[in-house]
Amino acid sequence: MIPTEDASARKRHIEEKLQQEQETLSFIRESLEKSDQLTKNMVSILSSFESRLMQLENSIIPVHKQTENLQRLQDNVEKTLSCLDHVISYYHVAKDTEKIIKEGPAGRLEEYLNCMAKIQKAVEYFQDNNPDSPELNRVKFLFEKGKESLESEFRNLLTRHCKAVSPVVILDLIAGDDEIETTDDTALNLLPENIQRDLICISMWLVEYGRNLDFMNVYYQIRSNQLDRTIKGLKEHFRKNSSSSGVLYSPAIQNKRKDTPSKKAIKRPGTIRKAQNLLKQYSQHGLDGKKGVSNLAPTEGLDHELRGKHLSDTLNEKHGPAVGKEDMLDSEIDSYIHCVSAFVKLAQIEYQLLTGIIPEHHQKKTFDSLIQEALDGLMVEGENIVSTARRAIMRHDYSAVLTIFPILKHLKQMKQEFDQVLQGTAASTKNKLPVLITSMETTGAKALEEFADSIKNDPDKEYNMPKDGTVHELTSNAILFLQQLLDFQETASAMLASQETGSSTSTYNFEFSRRLLSNYICKILGNLQLNLHSKAKVYEDTALGAVFLLNNFNYILKSLEKSELIQLVAVTQKNADKTYKAHIDEQLQIYQRSWLKVTSPVNEINMPVLQSTTKLKDKERQAIKDRFKAFNDGLEELCKIQKSWAIPDKEQRDKIRHAQKENVTGVYKNFWQRYSNVPFTKNTEKYIKYRVEQVEDMIEKLFDTSA
Repeated sequence: MIPTEDASARKRHIEEKLQQEQETLSFIRESLEKSDQLTKNMVSILSSFESRLMQLENSIIPVHKQTENLQRLQDNVEKTLSCLDHVISYYHVAKDTEKIIKEGPAGRLEEYLNCMAKIQKAVEYFQDNNPDSPELNRVKFLFEKGKESLESEFRNLLTRHCKAVSPVVILDLIAGDDEIETTDDTALNLLPENIQRDLICISMWLVEYGRNLDFMNVYYQIRSNQLDRTIKGLKEHFRKNSSSSGVLYSPAIQNKRKDTPSKKAIKRPGTIRKAQNLLKQYSQHGLDGKKGVSNLAPTEGLDHELRGKHLSDTLNEKHGPAVGKEDMLDSEIDSYIHCVSAFVKLAQIEYQLLTGIIPEHHQKKTFDSLIQEALDGLMVEGENIVSTARRAIMRHDYSAVLTIFPILKHLKQMKQEFDQVLQGTAASTKNKLPVLITSMETTGAKALEEFADSIKNDPDKEYNMPKDGTVHELTSNAILFLQQLLDFQETASAMLASQETGSSTSTYNFEFSRRLLSNYICKILGNLQLNLHSKAKVYEDTALGAVFLLNNFNYILKSLEKSELIQLVAVTQKNADKTYKAHIDEQLQIYQRSWLKVTSPVNEINMPVLQSTTKLKDKERQAIKDRFKAFNDGLEELCKIQKSWAIPDKEQRDKIRHAQKENVTGVYKNFWQRYSNVPFTKNTEKYIKYRVEQVEDMIEKLFDTSA
């Protein structure tokens, strides 16, 4: 029973599920039918829409094409009108710009250049499109007129604003290098900035459109004249101040210089005359014989500054001093040195100015032309100085070579800057300074050699010898000459090297240069020593000749020791000081022999020992009388003669007096003590005229005419 119920239930359940599935399938079938119907409706709608679009397109496209054609026609009309306006404007250019072109560009350069641009375009249009048009000739005329006006304006701007720079500004500029700050910008601006801008605009236009480079010739001619006038103005400034203590630098520069470390100052020949006057005083003091005690201390009062100064015309007595000429020459040298420095500084500024105005590929050539006049002037002036020195050397005035030293030294110091400034110029321009330097070195070398020969061959004339045996003029001149070389060692070495090898010492090291100069100084001293020995023979009195040599050797030694000369001499002669001391001692011994006529009579050799109670024979009495008399006569004679002799060096003078006191009074004291109490005469005062103290006093007055 129970199994049958379960089967019925499963059957009912299966039937129910089948019925549900049939219902579901029926629903799906209905939905598909509805979907197909909707699809058919949508296709119908889309087909209708497509048909309508095609109809609309067929209606609009013709209208669009027609509108596009109309727009193109409108653009063409506008372009045609614009071209017509543009072409017509070329026919109006001449009329619109004529007034401005005729009035010129002064004060309105930008507007003027705009007008010139319009004219340039008009010329190009008519040349390309209507070359037979009368308008072409008209705009061409205006273009040429405008170009001439621009060239004229370029010239006028330069002429109006190119002024010679003040000498004080130039001197401040020279002094301001690494020393002071330039307080005035105008010292460096040769042209105002607005004028520079105008010149640059004009030059650019002339190069690009004017097809004319004549303005560059105008530029270098005007600037060259300005540079030359500036240099000449500086020369005139020195000329006017040569005889006065005028202010060569502005007060601001002077005040700044007090507290600012500066480069080594340029040697100023104007202070040379201190050494000249000193030399004259010494020479007159030694030659006139009026005063036996000279104050000639070898280097007392001769400081480093005086060493660096020019030697006077006393190197040749026959060429008397000419103070006026010396002043003029000093001023010329000083002026020349400063003009060389000024030229370099101004040339540097000129090149900086030129680079902004002149096209790059024309700058070097224009600069070369610009500096020629001023550079040639400096070179000619330098050659004139060399020629003057040559003529003086031919007259055996070797002091003239010393005027070349400061110039040559300065030129060699400036050569590097010269080469930098002249870089890119013609070879003939760059070679001008080396040629001048070589000329100066050759002249200086010849003078140095001839001076050495003149020292050796200076004639032995009695009238030229100092009567008191003091330092000879030749010695003092030679030492002053050598001391002058100390400030120009490199320059002098270059001269000597050029003479020996034909090249400059710049190719050699420092030690080689010092050796060259040392050899030359030793040669001078050797020639001087030989000549002094020869001159000493002019004196009839051998003792005076010894004093003469002693004074000169002592002067030379002291001069060497109190300057750098001794170091230079020691390069080739290690013991020069000992040699001169030996010479001095030798002459001192010769001098002391002159006193044998005083000391020999009172020497006790071969004299008997006598007592005051001893009765003397006539022969013995006479021998004592003769010896006292010989001593008295010899002492009086030598004191009278040697009182007028001169030993300028106080130390040497005191040394000789002291030695003579010991030699003479020592012998005389023993003789006096032994025989003063011996009754060899009734007239004692006739023979025993001097006590020992009196003899010392008489010797103390040697070499002193005022005693």
